[in-house]
Amino acid sequence: MPSLVARVLALALRVVRKRPMESVEGAREWLHRPKEDPAPPLWVTQRHWITLREVGGFPVYTVFPRDVREPEKAVLYVHGGTYVSEISAWHWVLISRMADTGCRVEVPLYGLAPEHTYREAFPFLTEVYRELSDDVAAGRTVFAGDSAGGGLALALAQTLPGSGLPEPARLILISPWADLTMSNPDIAEVDEHDPWLSPVGMVEAAKSWSGGDDLALPRLSPVYGELATLPPLDLYIGTRDVLLPDTRRLRDLVTEVGGTVRLSEEEGAFHIYPLVPVPEGGEARAEILRTVRDL
Repeated sequence: MPSLVARVLALALRVVRKRPMESVEGAREWLHRPKEDPAPPLWVTQRHWITLREVGGFPVYTVFPRDVREPEKAVLYVHGGTYVSEISAWHWVLISRMADTGCRVEVPLYGLAPEHTYREAFPFLTEVYRELSDDVAAGRTVFAGDSAGGGLALALAQTLPGSGLPEPARLILISPWADLTMSNPDIAEVDEHDPWLSPVGMVEAAKSWSGGDDLALPRLSPVYGELATLPPLDLYIGTRDVLLPDTRRLRDLVTEVGGTVRLSEEEGAFHIYPLVPVPEGGEARAEILRTVRDL
């Protein structure tokens, strides 16, 4: 049974987040809301040395571990938010803890829908990774991301073969949105139990992010892309997450082509549970941080 904290938070999310997204009209209103301030919270800036620069007109934060100015390993973290919402305090907590393992954490803030589309994200992220690769030895960088950011990190990794850039050592994806079509028939059953996400609203966000292109394109839905050339892949998902069916499908497809993939499912947990301050996320967070520490 989910913890009391998780149950209370699930009730709040169902009212505040899911209900407005269960209609096309509510989703479109949400799409056009003003964006929140993406800057790291004060406690993060006090805990770490942080730099901010622009790459191709978009901001990139670099978070360094305390007392280490030239770490030998790095995480490229791509935040979630359905391609509509800015990075949140929950993201910054995990980013801070990753930096505490001795890693430099690169945090690219890609342009969000409806003002921006995926077409701008890929050259931006590729250049961010190119710059990072100049500073960190090959094989010492992890790509990580959650939800929409998890799908984007996966799609970015698929573009690297033949690019001249090194592949990351590992992919760590939390509740990845790997198929923007939301066409998996098993989603309907999970939707009844998911307190956060609504497929109706997600498809509206996906259409905006796609700029009118086919949602099944691999750069939008990497589950349809090349999976055989991926580095080892860690997946984290709760059983009350509408992205569960496609995460299992991604696991199966990677396994079929001989890839290395590990799926961690948390019974009763909802979307991006390792980022959320609930007891269920503790073990997953610890496992993620161990993976980063051992890079």
